[in-house]
Amino acid sequence: MTAFTPEDVARARAETPGCEKVVHLNNAGAALPPRCVTDTVIDHLRTEALIGGYEAADAAAPRLAGVKESIATLLNATAADIGLTDSASRAWQAVFYAIPFRPGDRILTCRSEYTANIIALLQVAARTGAVVEVVDDDENGQIDLDDLRSRLDERVRLIALTHVPAHGGLVNPAEEVGRIAREAGVTYLLDACQSAGQMPLDVERLGCDALTVAGRKFLRGPRGTGFLYVHPRLRQAVEPAMLDLHSAAWTGPDSYEVHPDAQRFEVWERNVAAVLGLGAAVDYALSWGITAIEERVSRLAEHLREELSAVPGVTVCDRGARRCGIVTFTVDGVQATRVKASLSEQGINTTVSYAANARYDLPVRGLGDLVRASVHYYNTEEELGRLTEAVAALARTA
Repeated sequence: MTAFTPEDVARARAETPGCEKVVHLNNAGAALPPRCVTDTVIDHLRTEALIGGYEAADAAAPRLAGVKESIATLLNATAADIGLTDSASRAWQAVFYAIPFRPGDRILTCRSEYTANIIALLQVAARTGAVVEVVDDDENGQIDLDDLRSRLDERVRLIALTHVPAHGGLVNPAEEVGRIAREAGVTYLLDACQSAGQMPLDVERLGCDALTVAGRKFLRGPRGTGFLYVHPRLRQAVEPAMLDLHSAAWTGPDSYEVHPDAQRFEVWERNVAAVLGLGAAVDYALSWGITAIEERVSRLAEHLREELSAVPGVTVCDRGARRCGIVTFTVDGVQATRVKASLSEQGINTTVSYAANARYDLPVRGLGDLVRASVHYYNTEEELGRLTEAVAALARTA
C-alpha cells in the first residue's frame, strides 16, 4: 500500500478500540494497540493459565521464532541480528555497556540525545575516564555533519545518535552519520525508539552497528517490549556486560561460550505474551506498509503544526529539515503541565516534554517545558481540530 484512503483510516480506527474512547495524541509515549495485538497477548495469558507458563511457551515456540523474523523484515536484517528485550532503554544499555572504554576515549553524541542515554554516557565516562562530547546542531537543528567530521580522530570510540528526539519533531540525518562512521571506522549506535513504526528503517542504508527500539510507541506493541539489532562486526568485537544461561552456554567447570547471535544480549526470562504481542504489532505495521504510514503521519503532523501556528499565543517549537509525527508547542502564559491536564479533561491525550530532560537542547534554545502531541495514522483531521480548538480556548483565557 502506498497511501491511506479514507476507507483505510476507517478500518484502522475500527481495528483500534481505543479510538472510540479518546483522542489519542500521545503515540510517541505509547500508541493505542490494534485489537490483534491485545487479543494475542490475552490469548497467550489464558493459555498459560490453562496449561502452564513453560508449556504455553513451548507450544508458541514457532510463533516466538517468527517475531524475530518479522522484526528482521522491518529492518532489512536477518533474524540472527535481532535480540529481544523488555524496553528500548534495556536494549540500548545492553549494547552500550558491552563496549570497552578506556581513559581518553571520546564519545560523540547529539544535542537531542535521549535522557536515559545521556545518563549512561556520563556514568561510563566517570567510571572509565572516557569523555562525552556534544556535537553542534546545524541551522535546521539537526546534528551538524561538518562538526561531526571535524571531531573524528583515532580516539573517537563511539558515535551515539538519537534518530528522532523525544522532545521534538526533527529527524536526524542518520544515514549520513552512518556513512561518516563507516569511513572513520567508528562504532555507531542508533536509538530508533521514536522512528520505528512511523518511517522506514533499513539498517543497511543506515550503516549502524547497532539499533534499538521500543515496542510501545509508533509500532503499537505492548509496554515492556523492545528489541535491538546488532551487526555481526560488533557482536564479534564485544561481550555483553551481563550473561546468563540464555545468552551464553556453560561449557565446562571453568568455561563458558557466548551465543554467536544477537541472543547474546538477551536474558532467559521474558513476558512471552508481550513478545507475541510485539510480533503481532510488527506484522500489523508491515501489513499497512511503512512508507504509507510515514506519508500519512507526516502529513497529519504538518497539518497540526499549521493549525497550531495560526492560533495567537501558540508557538510551535519543532525544528528539522525533515520532520515527523511529533509536534511540540507552547501556549503563552500557560504552563505545559496545565495544557496537558486541560486537554486530558476533554478526552485528548498529550504529554509534556520537560526541559530538565533535554538539557543539551531546550534550555540552550531558551525553551522551557513543551506540550507534545504525537499523531499516528489512525488519527483524523477532526481530532486535530479538537486539539487546536481546545488549545485556542486556553490561549484566549491566559
